[in-house]
Amino acid sequence: MTDQPRYAVALLSGGLDSMTAAARAKEEGYRLLALSVDYNQRHQVELEAAKRIAADLGAERHIILPLDLRGFGGSALTDDIDVPKDGVGEDIPVTYVPARNTIFLSLALGWAEAMGGRDLFIGVNAFDYSGYPDCRPEFIAGFEQLAELATKAGSEGERFRIHAPLQHMTKADIVREGARLGLDMGLSWSCYDPAPGGLHCGLCDSCRLRAKGFQEAGIADPTRYAATP
Repeated sequence: MTDQPRYAVALLSGGLDSMTAAARAKEEGYRLLALSVDYNQRHQVELEAAKRIAADLGAERHIILPLDLRGFGGSALTDDIDVPKDGVGEDIPVTYVPARNTIFLSLALGWAEAMGGRDLFIGVNAFDYSGYPDCRPEFIAGFEQLAELATKAGSEGERFRIHAPLQHMTKADIVREGARLGLDMGLSWSCYDPAPGGLHCGLCDSCRLRAKGFQEAGIADPTRYAATP
């Protein structure tokens, strides 16, 4: 492996967390491969954000892979279910997309193995988030074990690493990390239910968490909201 390029595949949704995680991969010296998935999500505007971010970070390649999860449904992001606007609750919300991170990491794993890379970056965290089970440390550890069992490289003794550098950060910590990395955080998109005129709705869980992060970090929020979070 000494002569292999040091590639990392970063899952890049277009949101603040994935942007920051991908930037960490660049900072750590990896050659960045950015993977976004067009799963026919309600907030497809995030894919335009992903394009901007990939270009800004100097990704060597950015693939937007079509995979229409509306055929499965089961989520407010992929079905005709209203996005909740009442605030972040304790239960897993209807914006959870069944097995999304498992599906996306599997795709990233395939690309990484094909390119000779052994490192995957994902922007999940386990503090200021909506309670999704596929954002927890146990999931990341389990997928790392799966990668060893599921691949030719793993069967030959090569280890894949799933990097979740934001895992134990609050949203405020992530905003501060984005600032430290010199990111233009206004390039990112978080809203699950975009408002007319290219505005974040301001009331969905993702908007509320984003606004809370900037406020608690004491850093000016570049986001334009249709309603005050």
